[in-house]
Amino acid sequence: MSNKMKLGVFLMGAGHHIGAWRHPKAAADAYESIYFYKQVALLAEKGKLDMLFISDALSLTEKSHPSELVRFEPLTLVSALAMTTAKIGLAATASTTYNEPFHIARKFASIDHLSNGRSAWNIVTSYYEEEAHNFGDLPHPPHAERYERAAEFVEVAKKLWRSWERGAVIRNQQTGVYFDAKKVHAVNHKGKYFSVKGPLNASALPQGEPVLIQAGSSTYGTKFAAQYAEVVFTAQQHLKGAKRFYRNVKEQVAAAGRQPEEVLVMPGISPITANSKEEAEAIYEELQSLLDEETSLAFLSDYLGKVSFSRNQLHQPLSIADLPPTNGNQSRRDLIVELASREQLTVLQLARRVAGARGHHIVCGSPTQIADVMETWFREKAADGFNLMFPYYPGLMETFIEQVIPILQQRGLFRLDYEGETLRSHLGLHEHQV
Repeated sequence: MSNKMKLGVFLMGAGHHIGAWRHPKAAADAYESIYFYKQVALLAEKGKLDMLFISDALSLTEKSHPSELVRFEPLTLVSALAMTTAKIGLAATASTTYNEPFHIARKFASIDHLSNGRSAWNIVTSYYEEEAHNFGDLPHPPHAERYERAAEFVEVAKKLWRSWERGAVIRNQQTGVYFDAKKVHAVNHKGKYFSVKGPLNASALPQGEPVLIQAGSSTYGTKFAAQYAEVVFTAQQHLKGAKRFYRNVKEQVAAAGRQPEEVLVMPGISPITANSKEEAEAIYEELQSLLDEETSLAFLSDYLGKVSFSRNQLHQPLSIADLPPTNGNQSRRDLIVELASREQLTVLQLARRVAGARGHHIVCGSPTQIADVMETWFREKAADGFNLMFPYYPGLMETFIEQVIPILQQRGLFRLDYEGETLRSHLGLHEHQV
C-alpha cells in the first residue's frame, strides 16, 4: 500500500453546486457533452489523479439537482473515456437494486478490457424511492433488504469475473484450439435473489476484478464496505467526525478478516481555490447568489425524507423530532442533521449549505490553505485521500490542478507521475489472481 494521498474527481455535469450551471465560467451544456468530459478527463490525467468518478441515479423530479436531470449513462460514458485517456481510473456508478449481476459483471469486464485495467464499480443500492416506479409496480425495497441483495449481487459478480482463468484463451490458429475448456467454469449460483449459471462471456480481466467502491456511511453501508469495498466514498463535514468514521471503517474491515489497508477511505471535499481565502469565499458567495430557494429546499427535503417546510419554518432551527422515517439515504440524512445541530442552522441556511456540495465538506482558501486542510486530514488518519467535488467545471478544477497539486507533490503527499498501468496499481491495491 502506497503512503501517498489518493485523489479522484467526482463528476456531476457542470458542477456539484446546484447553481453551478448558471455561473458564467461553467460549462452549462456539460451534462450531455462528450467534449466536456474529455476535457475534464485529460485535465485529471495531466494532474496524475487516480480516477474519474461518475455519479448516477435512475429517477428525477422537476426539482432535482440540475446535474441529475439529464446526463449520460455512466458505463457508456466511461467506455468512451477509455478511448480518450491512457492512465486514469474510470469509476462508474451502478445500482444493485435495479440491475442484474450478469449484465453488470459483463459491462465492467468489457470496460476493464477496453481500458487495459482501469475500471471501478461504485456500488449503490438506490436510495431514491422514485427509482422503483421506473422498474415495475413493486415498492422500493427496505434499506436492510437492499444491502442484503447487494451482498449477493456482488458475490455473483465476483464468481462471474473468476469464471475464466488466466491463460484460458489460447487462440492457436495452427492447431485450431481457441480456448482451454478446463480453465472456464460455470458459476451455478442459486441464492435468495439470483440464479445464474455462467460462465461470463468475457475472459479474465486485466485487473482480475474492477476496483469496488461503496458510497455511504450507514450501519448497513459500513458493514457492507467492510466485507466488499476497496474504496469507501463518504461525506464528512469536520475532522473529528471524519477521524471517528475512518477508525470505525478500519476496525470493521479487520473484524471482517481483511487488512485495514485494503480499504481506502476517501471523503468528498469541495475545494474553492483562489489567491486568498477572501477571494475564494467571494467565489462561494457568488455561487450562493445563484441558488433558487425552492430547488434548494426541495433538495434538502429529499435528503431528509420528503419533509414539507412551511414558510414559518424556514427561519427556525430544523426540528429533528418532526423528521419522518426514511427508506432513503440514511447516512447522508444523519450527517445533515448533525451539521444543522452543530452549527445551529435554520432550515433555509441548511438548505443553502447542502445545495453547495450535497452535504460534503466545502473548503475555501489559497492553494496553500487548501493543501494544509488536505494534509491535516491525511496525516491525522481522517482520510486516505479525497474525492474532489468542484462546485463548477472546468475552471475551479484547472486552478486546483495547476496550483494545489504541485504543493501536495512538493510535500511528498502525492505522486509525481503514474507508476503503473492499472487503477489498482495507482491506488496501491493488490491485483486479483484468477
